[in-house]
Amino acid sequence: MSKTWKITSGVKEWASSSVNLYSGCSNNCKYCYAKKMAIRFERKTEENWSEMKLNIDAVTKGYRKRQGRIMFPTSHDITSESLYYCIMVLRKVLDAGNTVLVTTKPDLWCVYNIINQLMQYKPQIQFRFTITSITDYRLRFWEPNAPNFEERLQSLKLAFQRGFKTSISIEPFLDEDPIPLILKLNPFVSETIWIGKMNYIKATNITSGEKRFYEYQRKICSWTNIKKILLEIQK
Repeated sequence: MSKTWKITSGVKEWASSSVNLYSGCSNNCKYCYAKKMAIRFERKTEENWSEMKLNIDAVTKGYRKRQGRIMFPTSHDITSESLYYCIMVLRKVLDAGNTVLVTTKPDLWCVYNIINQLMQYKPQIQFRFTITSITDYRLRFWEPNAPNFEERLQSLKLAFQRGFKTSISIEPFLDEDPIPLILKLNPFVSETIWIGKMNYIKATNITSGEKRFYEYQRKICSWTNIKKILLEIQK
């Protein structure tokens, strides 16, 4: 495999700063760190996290050139609900001369519109698509309102074919062996592939059916399994 692989944690290695427009995220991923922090500091609740609330000040403000790359967004996703304002602000940020890492669990319609409306800024944009499993039933459990695998794959193909820089985040990896997923994505990745394990695998008041997902995740995040993955990638 000739691609550059990264196995790490934290997003500071991805960009120098970030821009967000909403509190909450309709994907409602069970492992979401932004969700945990928002609930912990009483900015949102478990019940209303999936309701995306627009920060109008972040939309109407001006954006200057910043040092380093900007990640957009980090605490919500680009969805059909948020797309209009996301493109509006991306245009402002790019007009100021910034380079942007666009991070999303990609919705094909959203990616299509970003590409078509921001084509003139292509040299300043890199997509980083989060694709955590090749298996839809795991995606539905952990990322209940995010697109399925095939839609994310088609989004990656579209961005790659239109000449945009593409990269992948398999964070957290949801399959015991992420190599089949990597091999399927690899032909359409021009930059890096990042792999990371799930942190804080805790759950309360769950059903027996849900329990098996958490037990499986603890198993695949064991150091024994991670060493096995590392050996496979290095081949």
